Amino acid sequence: MTVNVIFKIAAVGILISVLNQILKHSGRDDQAFLTSLAGLILVLMWIIPYIYELFQTIQQLFAL
Repeated sequence: MTVNVIFKIAAVGILISVLNQILKHSGRDDQAFLTSLAGLILVLMWIIPYIYELFQTIQQLFAL
């Protein structure tokens, strides 16, 4: 895992939290929820290959 992925996740988190606060204060709670959900899905799509690699490494380590 590179540092760039961590910075991307942090940037998305900051952006989503700012958008979430703006949308909640303007009374658009549904759009705020969807924005948070979209950010979560985006970050999960970035992390899934690393999780897969982790499980492959554990499987090789224990020779399962």
